[in-house]
Amino acid sequence: MTSTSRSTRRRDAWLLGIAVLVAAVLVGVLVAGTRGNDQLESAQSVRSNAAPETGPLGDLARRTPSDPMALGAIDAPVVMVAFSDFRCPFCAQFSLETEPQLVDRYVEDGTLRIEWRDLPIFGKQSFDAARAGRAAAAQEKFWEFTHAVYADAPATGHADLTITALESFAQQAGIPDLARFTADATGTEFDVAINADSDEARSLGIPATPAFSVNGDPVLGAQPLSEFVDLIDTAAGA
Repeated sequence: MTSTSRSTRRRDAWLLGIAVLVAAVLVGVLVAGTRGNDQLESAQSVRSNAAPETGPLGDLARRTPSDPMALGAIDAPVVMVAFSDFRCPFCAQFSLETEPQLVDRYVEDGTLRIEWRDLPIFGKQSFDAARAGRAAAAQEKFWEFTHAVYADAPATGHADLTITALESFAQQAGIPDLARFTADATGTEFDVAINADSDEARSLGIPATPAFSVNGDPVLGAQPLSEFVDLIDTAAGA
């Protein structure tokens, strides 16, 4: 065998080896690409099925079963936490004008849950009214009581919520045991819970009422309905 023939065979072997190596690399790239696509699709699927993302305030929802101070399904994808004061005129505005539309549009179909938080900031009568609200809740009449109080709120300034006035609103709300209501509203049983709500608001830096968290996105004041609709639709993935 001549040296030329041996050289030719060596060259052909190198070329074959290089061809096999290139083919192996190409197969590896294709397999990796397929796996990468599968992993990407899997990650996207997990994200699409994950819980809704929360805004800067974080997840404030309590989702307490049978909470008389909440409206809506416990597993609603969007939770709006409302920090409110019974003597706040803008809380009254929200309650009378915006809340009913949100209930009709989102609470009834299971999209939205509304959870009340006490934030009594206008003096002793505000704290007394928060006690009265919880006294009403103890008899499953919280929202009826709330609407009765706010329906009588002055257009400006703060309502004069004496115990006599609160008892009148309790009667309007259909609270069955008025003697129990008065005892609860003038006692201290609910003070720890009220203060816990207020402490939570302070820890979040909430300066006034009403203040809201829609899946962690803050809203301050009785904003137009469209502001809440945009946030709820976004949070619900609409």
